[in-house]
Amino acid sequence: MPGYVIVGMQWGDEGKGKIVDYLTRQADMVVRHQGGNNAGHTVVVNVKQTILHLVPSGILHEKVTCVIGNGTVLDPAVLLDEIDMLTAGGVEVSGRLLISESAHLIMPYHKLIDKAQEKFRGKNRIGTTGRGIGPAYADKADRLGFRVGDLFDKGLFAQKLDTVLEYKNAILTRLFDEQPLDAKAVLSEFMGYAKRLRPFLADAVAVVREALGTNQRVIFEGAQGTMLDLDHGTYPYVTSSTTVAGGVCAGAGAGPQVVAGVIGIVKAYTTRVGEGPFPTEQTNDAGEKLREKGREYGATTGRPRRCGWLDVVQLRRAVGLNGLSCVVLTKPDVLGGLDPIRVCTAYEIDGTRTDEWPVSLSSLERAKPIYEDLPGWSEDISCCTRWSELPANARSYFERIEGLLGVPVAIVSVGCGRDQTIERSSPFLPAGA
Repeated sequence: MPGYVIVGMQWGDEGKGKIVDYLTRQADMVVRHQGGNNAGHTVVVNVKQTILHLVPSGILHEKVTCVIGNGTVLDPAVLLDEIDMLTAGGVEVSGRLLISESAHLIMPYHKLIDKAQEKFRGKNRIGTTGRGIGPAYADKADRLGFRVGDLFDKGLFAQKLDTVLEYKNAILTRLFDEQPLDAKAVLSEFMGYAKRLRPFLADAVAVVREALGTNQRVIFEGAQGTMLDLDHGTYPYVTSSTTVAGGVCAGAGAGPQVVAGVIGIVKAYTTRVGEGPFPTEQTNDAGEKLREKGREYGATTGRPRRCGWLDVVQLRRAVGLNGLSCVVLTKPDVLGGLDPIRVCTAYEIDGTRTDEWPVSLSSLERAKPIYEDLPGWSEDISCCTRWSELPANARSYFERIEGLLGVPVAIVSVGCGRDQTIERSSPFLPAGA
């Protein structure tokens, strides 16, 4: 039962979409198991760029089945727009995209509350995308949520909507001074979604189990990154779901024994969107060069990303949390021309050196990075197709990362295109292993 988890190892935006698309050449199914449309995965094929927020990145491979699992939260309007965009671009979606009837819906009040909460927090804002993700997950835990399957019982949906809206409208009007939502208008809107979503509905757990049981290769595609995990990230500056590899079990309904490998995606430097501590952030010329050359602007919001040097202290924590089989290194081409290239190998906190990631947010905010400087390279590596073609200093940089993390670098992505990928070793187990 060969299942492979693709997980971001930093604060998201590591390039998971491209890597899922690349690896899907050798897969039968791709499953998105958490998050919502607060994450954007960018895939470039033959110079054409496709940005996906909910549909798994494997959809561009015509023989691959794509599944949106129960651990996700769905904004139906966004999903349907994405389906329309793919269809208009010649991608066959019907019969290939399946949606778990247990996935939760993002309702209109979730987005209103999300934005109002951020405004209410003021200087203590989290930096959310305002897409309603957090409030939707909160309602799931509070047993006030709507599942996709609820759309197909209009009477029950309407009855529940009346009850929930009475509560949500009270919050919107009395606490946040917002206008109340009309139940009839919301019901009409969502019944319209129901008609279009019905053909995609599935028992996703059974579908995934059948694929694994017939020895199909399944890729589990995560969103965001390890350090945005609700439990293990830089709380409260995190997302509202489980982003580490273990989240596959709950978010897709797959037992841990099906996971044959965990493939960690590491950007060759570090970026972060929104608020929260970032020890290696560079608010200087180096950070600006990384942002502009790397085009570090959010695929979902367009917000500029905060940029800094690679942080091995943070990455070692992520390696331990995810149990990595191998690393895929992305965007090292952005580092060309920077010399030296700095790598944080330890922190100094209140005068004491430490190699360990501090759990305390206040300690992390006081952490001063201790750097190791490595020689850079001036060559453009985006045209390299083999490991041997890479400049010696680039290979040394990659090998140093490998040594510091104790995990092999299997693939190096030297550009956004599908063909700009150097496979040093296979991230998959041999057939029959």
